[in-house]
Amino acid sequence: MLRIGLTGGIGSGKTTVASLFSEQGVPIIDADELAKAFVEPGQPALVKIAQTFGEAMIDAEGNLDRGAMRNLVFADDKQKKKLEAILHPLVRDRIVSAVEELTGPYCIICVPLLFESGMDDLVDRVLVVDCPVTMQIERVKKRNQLSEPVILAIIAAQLSRESRNARADELIDNACDNSQLAEQVKKLHNLYLSLSLKQDNVVSEYRYSV
Repeated sequence: MLRIGLTGGIGSGKTTVASLFSEQGVPIIDADELAKAFVEPGQPALVKIAQTFGEAMIDAEGNLDRGAMRNLVFADDKQKKKLEAILHPLVRDRIVSAVEELTGPYCIICVPLLFESGMDDLVDRVLVVDCPVTMQIERVKKRNQLSEPVILAIIAAQLSRESRNARADELIDNACDNSQLAEQVKKLHNLYLSLSLKQDNVVSEYRYSV
């Protein structure tokens, strides 16, 4: 199975793009959704977070206080690395096992911090969703009701737009309307189907030669 790593800055539109691939019947593995499952009440990762950062990170209902956690880790890079050390290995292992359970020509593995986490070695190709920073800010303001300084801090903590785009195998321009975005996804869908077929042929030839 061909593994496509989908990434992009906050507010770039990764979820929208992943949904469009899903409409084509492509299986989606979402790292954010996996991470959320690991911090559900009673999960060992949430217990570890409370031990590491204090009970102030847990709300009255026993859930992770995402706002408090976000304010802490984006104000202190050392604290951010501590959180990543708890969650990233768990997410990485789950991605590997999830891919093994799938069948089909290719899958999309959506990882916002694909390069920052070092998980780019789990994928065969990288698809970056891109849009101007001003558009990122407006989208996140509307979606998450975060202040501009907080959004800018999150953007600053991620790989720069230029560096991320330079490492892409394919790039989606999401500074466009929905129909244009859908057309880009359809073209990429056909490309990945073609590439997966070539990959299968290479594997078959190798097995035959051995």
